[in-house]
Amino acid sequence: MDVVVVKCGGNAAVDAAAVCADVAALHLAGTPVVLVHGGSAEIDRLAGRLGVPRRELVSPDGVTTRYTDAATLEVVQLALAGIVKPRLVAGLARHGVPAAGLTGLDAGLLRARRKRAVRAVSGGRRVVVHDQHAGRLDRADPAVLLAMLGAGVVPVVSPPAADEDGAPVNVDADRAAAAIAATLRACALVLLTGAPGVQTDPDDPGSVLPAVTVGDTLPAYAAGGMALKLVAAREALAGGVPRVVVAAGSGPEPVRAALAGGGTLVGAR
Repeated sequence: MDVVVVKCGGNAAVDAAAVCADVAALHLAGTPVVLVHGGSAEIDRLAGRLGVPRRELVSPDGVTTRYTDAATLEVVQLALAGIVKPRLVAGLARHGVPAAGLTGLDAGLLRARRKRAVRAVSGGRRVVVHDQHAGRLDRADPAVLLAMLGAGVVPVVSPPAADEDGAPVNVDADRAAAAIAATLRACALVLLTGAPGVQTDPDDPGSVLPAVTVGDTLPAYAAGGMALKLVAAREALAGGVPRVVVAAGSGPEPVRAALAGGGTLVGAR
């Protein structure tokens, strides 16, 4: 089964309606698709309404992630499962495609190890942060996804994952998509974002690279969310996914445009 895994980014510049239309077109043409999503814009919007402040952690290698305390974890779950996921499932249904929403908690889909302590940089000093409700992905179980795909249903998947005790922990959605692509032996992973691809200058869309290789050390120009996408791409490639593309989630046919050579093709060094 040549599955395509598509990650629909949570950036406000990503056109979810266009992504749904394109995923539907691929499905109706006979290509099995798993749609994985984040929802950073909706998480921030809901957190603001509920008065939950956003906090970030910067790792020693410069990768920025969301600090997830108990209140933030609740916001993440509400935003992803209650706002973003129903919108995507409904968007696919409008094109005649049956879809079903899942989180990593369902049927043991995503398992993670809770980050009991996290090293971060604050004020130029290295610190250790506790009380994190976040985890590092350990494995993905393809059983429920294969059952849904076999029944002609498009799975729509998001964090959280389940930790060692079955409790929810936040995980990065790009890396969740990479783990899912690897466990399904997908033929391609498409990471859709607000940028046209990997750029050497984040402020210059004309600096997008047609291809990039990623090794143990990320390129100096990779920062923020793009750094996490390249980490996810590296993990997918290490897991046997033959093709990983980072591309724009806007414009007509964003998934097929990426598969046809748009965006940035990521390779392993």
